[in-house]
Amino acid sequence: MQKSGILLDRLTRRRQPGQPVGVRLAALGALGALAGSLFLAGCGDSDDNGGGGTAGDTGTTAEILGPVAQAKGDPVKIGIVSDGQGPAADLSYEFTTAEATVKYLNEHGSGIAGRPIELVQCEALADPGKATDCANRMIEEDVTAVVMGSSGAGEQIWEPLHAAHVPSMSYTANGAKSLADGDSTFALSDQFFPLVTMPITVAKDEGAKKVTVIAIDLPVTTGLYQLTRPQFEQQGIALDVILVPPGTADMTPQMQSIVGGDPGIVQVVGSDAFCISAFNGLRAVGYDGPLAAIAHCITDATREAVPGDFLEGMTVTATAPLGSDDPAVRLFEAVMKTYGKDIDTTEAGAAGMYLTVSALHSALEGITGDLTPATVTAKIKAMPEKDLPGATGLRFRCNGKAYPTLPAECSRGGLITTLDEKGRPTTYEAVGVTPIED
Repeated sequence: MQKSGILLDRLTRRRQPGQPVGVRLAALGALGALAGSLFLAGCGDSDDNGGGGTAGDTGTTAEILGPVAQAKGDPVKIGIVSDGQGPAADLSYEFTTAEATVKYLNEHGSGIAGRPIELVQCEALADPGKATDCANRMIEEDVTAVVMGSSGAGEQIWEPLHAAHVPSMSYTANGAKSLADGDSTFALSDQFFPLVTMPITVAKDEGAKKVTVIAIDLPVTTGLYQLTRPQFEQQGIALDVILVPPGTADMTPQMQSIVGGDPGIVQVVGSDAFCISAFNGLRAVGYDGPLAAIAHCITDATREAVPGDFLEGMTVTATAPLGSDDPAVRLFEAVMKTYGKDIDTTEAGAAGMYLTVSALHSALEGITGDLTPATVTAKIKAMPEKDLPGATGLRFRCNGKAYPTLPAECSRGGLITTLDEKGRPTTYEAVGVTPIED
């Protein structure tokens, strides 16, 4: 794993930090859309966790939560919009996670500017009309900022907020327009990382000259890989994309072409059900080369359906070092245990919501004076680079310079891990993380 980090450093040093990476805006918008589609397709299962211990394993819960620093005074309204219990998926845990996080921040983090945070919640239900209504409600309720959760109608939430200059913060981007917004939009994860940076890193690590992607055939996928292909070519890596319709149970015919040629490394991109079919198809044709996958691929269902000896050694992206004894994860688990009820801390979406609410709180540390959308936006933009809460090794800074052509981006790089013989993560490593300059 250490070698992967060194190779990524070499890749990033070939350009000056902050220099445009050459990915067209539409491609990054598609990355966000694809990530959202995959998340909605695979939600409800554990992410890349190892089923590790709870916060009580190392230190008492009280020690992990830290000293009391109670917020007082008039509340500060923060909006939260998520699909909630929508037609495609039950994401209601995003609201309960946010509530638990805010209770912790009000009791141990002095809220915002010493004042308690009050959540204003709205379910978008993946419906464009309801999404717009939610955004308008946030404006009418005079919130100072909005945390955006997972939604199939993210752009419809974002557009009214953007027009009203209400700052919004999310874990993943909602589309090309929001990524282009350097005024009041902040996306915490590097959209470039899982589908471009990570496979290039693994290919370099393996000495391979080609990446073969087995990807779920969604409307965004074809255009996405057409637009990102130059990034592979610039690093001397050929890209071959095999698109397979969702719901394909037997992928053996598609996989036959892989084992019969020179695939380089193989990356699988899809929900866990899609990835299970791809992995078993690769097994059926005898593929034994290097494998990579996005975090959505590896769930308990995957571990049950695919033998561990096939998963062993696979490189996987991670939202957070879930299931590990990492101090940031132990804090997340302690917060959910103390202030929430029946929140599954192995759920990547819960970690993402905790991370986003905590990051907003961290970005606003030390803010004084009137709390308005304008002053909150200015404070977020002026913040120094900080650790991304819940994701040890990752950093964020929202001054628009992480990727200048994508000014909403607040971070560079991501987490990767390799799987053991049980299909569970081993150690996590942050790769592609470089300082975001002034």
